[in-house]
Amino acid sequence: MRTGSNRVRVGLLASFTALAAVASIGSATAATTLNGNWAPFSRCPVDDPAMLAADGAVDSATCVASHSESGSIKLGNTVVPVGASDLQIGVITHPNGGTTVVSPKGGALVADSATVPGGLLGLMCPNDVPVVSSICKTLTDVSLNRVTATIESVNNPTDFKLLAGTTTGQPIVTLPVRIHLDNPILGDNCYIGSSSDPILLRPQNLTKPAVSTTKFAGDGTTDATGPLGRINLLGATQTDTTYAVPGTNGCGLLGSLNWAVNLKTGLPSASGNNNVTLDNAQTYVATINNPRIIAPNQGKMLSEYWHSAAQ
Repeated sequence: MRTGSNRVRVGLLASFTALAAVASIGSATAATTLNGNWAPFSRCPVDDPAMLAADGAVDSATCVASHSESGSIKLGNTVVPVGASDLQIGVITHPNGGTTVVSPKGGALVADSATVPGGLLGLMCPNDVPVVSSICKTLTDVSLNRVTATIESVNNPTDFKLLAGTTTGQPIVTLPVRIHLDNPILGDNCYIGSSSDPILLRPQNLTKPAVSTTKFAGDGTTDATGPLGRINLLGATQTDTTYAVPGTNGCGLLGSLNWAVNLKTGLPSASGNNNVTLDNAQTYVATINNPRIIAPNQGKMLSEYWHSAAQ
């Protein structure tokens, strides 16, 4: 595969969205403070065996990070604000134009929790079923009523359409997620969606990002002759209106409140009734400029450079 084609495919990849999940662990998957141009890639899984195996002559390894400070997600009848969210993955680009996504251990997505408007009163009440009505009467306590929602990644992102990254209106990636609802009455294991039945977000650009490039040294310092390049795609608004939302699971003792949450919030909810918007997405791609020069060690060198930037 030609080096020029590698770089084009890497550039196309950069425009996909950020969302949210559990913080990852491990030497190159836990969040690490990095110097300079490496800073956005704090969780890139550079030490994953698949990334290390990229030779630069056939397959090339790349770090991708996308961040958004705010947004919203509609699930059935409920709209929940989205806090700051961060997506980081490794990407292996193949000669046929296909890619393999490598997620950090613990998930590709990290995000702040957001407060559900109306809390538990909004999710379940009013309801004329006695057991639910009795719960609703106890919700004068703010702490009992408060519900937070966190989007978490499950499984691995799939279905990349790389050309969609530089245009609008085309799905870029399929991102499986679930929503964790946290409340004392709902319990610690209340979710919308699951690993076996996830919400499948297919984000697309609503607006095009501003594109620029930077060359830098292995330790992250900007250097016009450096071996690394960073593609910056900034300011895009991203959205998806096509996903379906499954019902809740694990809400209340032995799932006893699943039906109450589903009834009030309109879940399950078919495609076309839901939407997500991410504001001002900031996306970055880091790769070695001439991977063939260091073949068959491109993935290993990417890892060495990443670690050399650790503060």
